[in-house]
Amino acid sequence: MKKASIIMMVGPLFLLGLYFFPLWNIMLGAPQYPEPLGMNIFIDGIKGFNEFDIVNIDGLNHYIGMKTIPKPEEMWEFSAFPKVIGAMVFLGVLIGFLGFIGKVSYKWFIGWFLLMSVLGVLGMYDFNAWMIDYGTNLDPHAIMKMANPDGTPMTYKPPLFGHANMLNFQVTSLPKTGAWMMFVGMMLTVVAFLVGKKNTSKT
Repeated sequence: MKKASIIMMVGPLFLLGLYFFPLWNIMLGAPQYPEPLGMNIFIDGIKGFNEFDIVNIDGLNHYIGMKTIPKPEEMWEFSAFPKVIGAMVFLGVLIGFLGFIGKVSYKWFIGWFLLMSVLGVLGMYDFNAWMIDYGTNLDPHAIMKMANPDGTPMTYKPPLFGHANMLNFQVTSLPKTGAWMMFVGMMLTVVAFLVGKKNTSKT
């Protein structure tokens, strides 16, 4: 059980990478931009992939009526997510420590994983809902009003995951280092559960 508990204590620490590395990345490539524009999405804000990318993206968005990219103080998520991640790291390490001293069973390890999974799904749902609003709630007085072949207004929601064509832009949306570190950390807690279960079955 001690080996499983040590793994459990290490796993949540990988989530600390979310404070330093981007969770997600959206890149926009087009012929007029030899170097694609991009946004790195952190748990506490959005930063340009290159120095002036946010300014350039906001300039393009203005013409088609999209909102400017939100600043950290304009979205409650950017203040809440760091606190949630910090609480989950603390809780995970605490559960691992309690398992190490024999106060809780290995079943608590999978409980942390399930709770983190639910929070992750809710986070992705919220992220997708923001992108829907960002790409569809357009200014009716925009300089350019693009329409689909059937006459309906064109929308510009970036893909949640993968690749899409928007006007003359190729848009790619993929997880980045912070997301992969979170994934590894969560998988380690599953390993901790399996190791704890195996050791318990032997006794």
